[in-house]
Amino acid sequence: MTGGLTARREALVARSAAQRQAIIAAAEPLLRKAGAADRLYARVRHHPVMVAVIGVTVIALGTRKLFNLATRAMALYALFRR
Repeated sequence: MTGGLTARREALVARSAAQRQAIIAAAEPLLRKAGAADRLYARVRHHPVMVAVIGVTVIALGTRKLFNLATRAMALYALFRR
């Protein structure tokens, strides 16, 4: 009887280890995204004035005008980069 319980326990431990590895593998992309979000949050906390200036700029100019300016800036950047 003890041998059967030991074998069952070993099988359950092996199954548990396999499930744990599958969960870790499935969660890895999520952990990478969480790490990126954490770095962004840390940067925002260290530069609150810059975030406020960006927010005021978006509100003052509006998203359409800001998008047009960003498009022009990217075109100039690409032109001067050559």
